[in-house]
Amino acid sequence: MSNKNFGKRKKSQSFRPSGGMRNKLLKKEVEKGREDMENGRLLDEPVFDHTHEAEILKAENKAFGVKEEKPEDTPPPQPKEETGIIAQVKKFVRKLLPKKPSGKEIIISAESLETRVGIMKSKQLEDFTMERNNDERIVASIYKGKVRNLEDRLEAAFVDIGIEKNAFLHYWDILPANLEKQYEVIERKGKRRKTPRISKKDIPKKYPAGSEIILQIQKGPIGTKGPRATTHLSIPGRFLVLLPNSDQLGISKKISDPKERKRLKSILQDLDIPDNMGAILRTAGEGRRKAYFVRDLAMLMDQWREVKDRIDNEPAPTCVFREPDLIERTVRDFLTDDVDRILIDNKSSFDRMQTLIGKVSPNSKKKVQHYSEAQPIFDKFGITKQLEAAFSRKVNLKSGGALVIDETEALVAIDVNTGSHKGGGKDQSSTILRVNMESAEEVCRQLKLRNMGGLIVIDFIDMKHARDRKKVENKMKECLRKDKAKTHVLAISQLGLMEMTRQRHSESVQSTFHDECHYCNGRGNIKSPVTMSVEIQRKLTEIMRSRDTAEESDFILRVVVNPNVLDRLRREDEDLIINFEKKYLVKLEFRADTSFHAEQFTILNGTNNRELVSVGEQH
Repeated sequence: MSNKNFGKRKKSQSFRPSGGMRNKLLKKEVEKGREDMENGRLLDEPVFDHTHEAEILKAENKAFGVKEEKPEDTPPPQPKEETGIIAQVKKFVRKLLPKKPSGKEIIISAESLETRVGIMKSKQLEDFTMERNNDERIVASIYKGKVRNLEDRLEAAFVDIGIEKNAFLHYWDILPANLEKQYEVIERKGKRRKTPRISKKDIPKKYPAGSEIILQIQKGPIGTKGPRATTHLSIPGRFLVLLPNSDQLGISKKISDPKERKRLKSILQDLDIPDNMGAILRTAGEGRRKAYFVRDLAMLMDQWREVKDRIDNEPAPTCVFREPDLIERTVRDFLTDDVDRILIDNKSSFDRMQTLIGKVSPNSKKKVQHYSEAQPIFDKFGITKQLEAAFSRKVNLKSGGALVIDETEALVAIDVNTGSHKGGGKDQSSTILRVNMESAEEVCRQLKLRNMGGLIVIDFIDMKHARDRKKVENKMKECLRKDKAKTHVLAISQLGLMEMTRQRHSESVQSTFHDECHYCNGRGNIKSPVTMSVEIQRKLTEIMRSRDTAEESDFILRVVVNPNVLDRLRREDEDLIINFEKKYLVKLEFRADTSFHAEQFTILNGTNNRELVSVGEQH
């Protein structure tokens, strides 16, 4: 938003146009933000390299008729890590000290129609996930599909997987791929298998229309787009990710301790992984004994054998592996060492969760507790009120400022207002900075809570000093590091706008919770009674001017309208109606119909009841 007290630029300061050298340096990353906001992912990080993501996305947008936008982006800075003897001493001391409660709790409400999971940090809702129990879990599921047609122009195949829309499969998602850059590739013991060489030219011959293909959904249907798929399969476990179609081994680079990395590399190499398969060691495996990985691998191999059996015996199209439900995914992805406890209000789900945790991390079973009080669990821990406040259009800040959030088809617009914080004079800059810093933190929280993705534009309060803009930018990047979704943030522009992208792999919470209003057709507003009065009088004038005066001496027009509009006509516009009757020598009769929409009216010939005009649809 604009600031009325914004100071004028000094003469020594010159305007620096957008573009120039900065754009040249960022040229290689122009499409990276768009790539990440559209690309779904299976875990807390993508598995395979996405070098050709821009090309794939361009073809996907073209296939589904989606207009392409290409915001620039810069990679977020990586946090500096302490090294040397001092860092090792600090780590050793931390191990000796008793573990302090982190204040992190997972609250689960498991009901008949939906399951909700809230992650609390010091009694504040940090993350929220909801799943309708009757919804089909498409993302991360594996299908045996049938190729319907190949589009060489797009270098893509459309595959029938048994749902309404065919899956989009780009040729690059069929060719063998390397692991993502955030994984360190580990050499296998013994000889690696020889991967058959295949190029994009070979794909139409290998997978002609009508042929069967095994694929995994990367991103669910969003808007007009169908699901996006890949043949690079991955099945995540608690500590490992099994790669059935790749023989590569990798370890997450987020595990920074050199000694721990060396130990885990040795464990990964010693695991009995089939020669034609690969595996990723997840960050959750840090500090775990070899037995945990052996047990996790055994469960993953059992899962894959079941999948393989379905692939061999079931006809296409069919789902051969369904992504686990929210309860199981919570155990797999959210049960980390820093979680103090998990509370769940459903006894059968509690028992199931205990069984699941017992398989992957028996020591964590004591963290799970059954909530049996009469008060709903989300009300007990204040989550319901926080959700109501968080999902309203206006979100109030502690400083007195507020966020106004509008989610549209093209982008998410967030406006920062000072609200009751009207600092002035010398303290104005510090007040604006304080509100913007708090807003940056709340924006990051809102993005996670609402599951908003795509292009996001934040209109911060104008800041005079470049150092203040840099502080807000750094605060955004710092808070976004806690977000598992990939994000890319641009510097605050000269207009005070910050553009960013956030990875999107499913519809937002707003889209899931709400239907489009049938009364206003999603506009959020309807025509006022004044506007409708003007339109009615305009139509009446049109009828009278086109009427043959010789037809009837006593001409009567009957107008049927919504009661609110009739109230306007009979009160504020009464004199106008009387003057109209005198001018055109016509008698006007008005009737109210409660079934009429606010924007609907009908004009009838009062003599023969013939309909002359009908405007608006009946709702």
